[in-house]
Formats: sequence, structure tokens, C-alpha cells
Amino acid sequence: MVPKNKIDAILSGYDPEDITLATMCSHSSLQIFHGARKLGFKTLGLTISHDTRYYDAFPLAKPDEIIRYKNFEEMESKVDELHEKNVVLIPHGSFVEYMGPERFADYEVPSYGNRAVLGWESDRGMQREWITSSGVTMPRLFTDPREINEPVMVKYHGAKGGRGFFIAKDYPDFKMSIDNTQPYTIQEYCLGTRYYLHFFYAPNKTDGYRIKHGGSIELLSIDRRDETNIDELYKLGSIEDARRYGFNPSFVVTGNVPVVIRESLLPKAFEMAEKVVNRSYELFGGMWGPFCLETVVTDKLEFKVFEISTRIVAGSNPFISGSPYADLIYPGLSTGGRIALELKNALKDDTFKDLMT
Repeated sequence: MVPKNKIDAILSGYDPEDITLATMCSHSSLQIFHGARKLGFKTLGLTISHDTRYYDAFPLAKPDEIIRYKNFEEMESKVDELHEKNVVLIPHGSFVEYMGPERFADYEVPSYGNRAVLGWESDRGMQREWITSSGVTMPRLFTDPREINEPVMVKYHGAKGGRGFFIAKDYPDFKMSIDNTQPYTIQEYCLGTRYYLHFFYAPNKTDGYRIKHGGSIELLSIDRRDETNIDELYKLGSIEDARRYGFNPSFVVTGNVPVVIRESLLPKAFEMAEKVVNRSYELFGGMWGPFCLETVVTDKLEFKVFEISTRIVAGSNPFISGSPYADLIYPGLSTGGRIALELKNALKDDTFKDLMT
């Protein structure tokens, strides 16, 4: 990972009155650019191969400038032009996935958040160690696929938008679907309602939901996911019936649906978020900014966290004008806007470098 002192040296050459927020043209970029512009920042889109014409349809979220690169090698070789523009990167799922966690960690442009978290997020074994050691419940793990005797969820490592995940009911079912060239994790399939909780941890905030390490945790929004084709397979009968027709279950995310949860679940939600943030400081120096706990709530009203995303998630995109939760803290502000607000405040109180790696 690029050394912190090198990032600090780069930031020392920046003009704090002329910071540009940049991200990859994908995922949650509309929200990030909109929020940045709303808070007075310049914006920059970075792209390798994405079609960016659609930004013309959304003028309030169109970046001030777009830089197109032939490949990531060219992008890495031209960091000086980003330094000249006082660029700070805002990571999102597609940015990290396309570039690769290790490559992103070595990219010599200041980035909001702790890049050390990316290794813990992308490796499902390390992620599980982090979450369970914090005292948060996860679905039961199967270490030997030959022991599968009930429905399980098999997940490949990395953020892939649900692509490649599959359900197996026994070992032969697992063998039929697994790609052994990729690392994977096998978890029990938890029957319940899936909720994706979008939190924000502000380490310098002195009010709100305070935690042991200091700072405050905010719940900005919650979503559920539309996944194809698993959401429609029931119309063909069982999964076995669907396979006979040539359809294999797929969990590729195609959209996001805003929801709120029953108020009595909120204390449990905040308790989980507090535990994983506190543990992050003990394991790898902390996690700040937006993160998402991906959960199942059982009929006993118990949470099980099956994954954590350690940056802004696309599930926050329905809330560009705020949410039922964000409106009780920052009316009309999205997660993208909350990031920009955090950086704007940090520039005022001279903690900007502390938030960058």
C-alpha cells in the first residue's frame, strides 16, 4: 500500500481552496458527483471504457471534467496530472473491483478512507475474522463442501454485484456449479429478509450516536436488492425445475429498492455497526466514512451479517435527495453528499489529512 507519509507529502502540495473530488464513472458516481457539487467541490470523472454520454441527461450530477484512459497502466502513469488538479479519490465498489484492491491500494493519489480495509473486505476469510471477532453474528461457515447437508450460499471473493453467487443443497449440487479457479466461501443459507444498512462513521464528530473509540455512527439509508434471475425463478417451480429448462439461479444485482425497518430493530443495527467499527481500529487502524452491513433478519428478529462493504454502496443510490433516516440528521443529503460534507468540515478544522490514505 502507498505509504501514508507519501500521501501526506502529496496533500501538502495541494491547494485546500481548490480540491477536486474524483471517482470512476460507474456504480454510484452520479450520487458522488451530485453531492460533491452540492457542497461546492470541483468534480472529475475517470474512465477506461465506460460510456459517459448518459451524464448529459443529468446535468446536476455531470462531472466538471472527464479523463479517459486507454487502460489502468496509463491511468497509473499519469498521476501527476491528478496531483496538479488537487484530486482526492472517492472509492466505490466498481472502482475497487475493476482496478483490483491491491492495485488501488498502491495508486499514488490521495483517497478518502483507510485503504488498509480493502484487503479485509476482499478476502472473505479475513472479513469473517473481523466481523465475528467483533461479536457480530454471521451465517454458519462450511469449511468442507462434502459436509453440505442443507441449503448453502456459495460466494466468490471480491465485490462482483452478486455475479457468480449460487445456492447448493448438497455436495453434488455444489460440484455441478463451482468454479474451482476462484477462491470461495460456503455459508449456511439463512431464511429471512435481507436488509442492506448504509452507515457512515465520522471519527471527529462530537454529537450523535457516540461510540467507544470516539466519533459517531450515522444510519443514512437502507435498501433491498432486485436480483436476476433468482427473484423470478419461483414462477417456474423449484430450482430443479428451472434447471431442467436451462435456467440456473443468478444473484446479479440489477436495481435497488428503498426500505425502512421496524423501529425496534434500530438498537440492534447500531450495536452491530459500533462493534465492527471499534474492532476495525484494533485490527488495521480503523474504518471511517460510508460502509454497509449486508444482513438477514430472521423471523426471531435476529440479525445475521453475511457481508460488509467498506465504502459507498450502490444501494444508497435511491436516496440522492435524502432518505427517511438521513432527513432526521441532514435533510435532503445523500451518502455522496455526506462524504463531501465530511471533507468540507475536515478542511475547516485541519483534519483533512487524517481522513486520507
